[in-house]
Amino acid sequence: MSAPPLSLARAFLFVPADRPERHARALATGAGGVIVDLEDAVAPERKVQAREQLAASFAALPTEDRRRLLVRINAAGTPWHDDDCAQIGALAAQGLIAGIVLPKAERAADLSRLAEAAGPSAALVPLIESAAGLAAVDELAAGPQVLRLAFGNLDFQADLGLACDADEAELVPVRLALLLASRRAGLPAPIDGVTPDWRDAARLAADTARARRGGFGAKLCIYPDQVAPVHAALGPTAQELAWARRVVEAIRAAGGGVVSLDGRMVDAPVVRLAERLLALEEQQP
Repeated sequence: MSAPPLSLARAFLFVPADRPERHARALATGAGGVIVDLEDAVAPERKVQAREQLAASFAALPTEDRRRLLVRINAAGTPWHDDDCAQIGALAAQGLIAGIVLPKAERAADLSRLAEAAGPSAALVPLIESAAGLAAVDELAAGPQVLRLAFGNLDFQADLGLACDADEAELVPVRLALLLASRRAGLPAPIDGVTPDWRDAARLAADTARARRGGFGAKLCIYPDQVAPVHAALGPTAQELAWARRVVEAIRAAGGGVVSLDGRMVDAPVVRLAERLLALEEQQP
């Protein structure tokens, strides 16, 4: 089965743009999306060279892999942003990548410029990382070609001067705001931020469980070993799938309407939940 579309991907793995030998390896992890990073992962003196080498690196990849490929460009207002928009936009217009991640997203106008540079087929992912970005979240969610919202949890803390514990309880309202904005704009579930200590499996599991409880459908990953646990934890469990199949079967047997299953009423909202769980699983590799 081919990879699911980026709208259904659960794990998005970052890989440095200036390490082309890692691009294919990142795709081989099975991540639903691979984000080639021109921003934080590349030193200032290497950014131009890294950007100019991407076309050759991407052209060598199979077409199916390029459908999972995004590039995080440098933020608006940086010395590299305009050239990033032009050159990475050209890669998107040529079909060498599927989308572009805009860090420090704060203005819908920046998304419009990026969409114009990349052409109508490119998906855009605004990364909400600041108070200004949160204030504009509805405008950003409604921007042209926006695929999903993503949360930059570490940069957001730095922008506001927060000192969160590992559970990031202080960020619950922010995550809810992204979820609500996504729903209002008709977007898929947003992408949660990173777990910075890639060696801490317990923390990753707790962070991913929090993301799922909070309505997030995907998570950003910074290390290949994070991909499989995140993908599994954000998908339906075997028990949920078994329940969903029973719900659908009960409704079909009754010819529609409201039925009782295990002593509980099954009406239209419950059926929609069951169908969503089944659809999420069916469209995964």
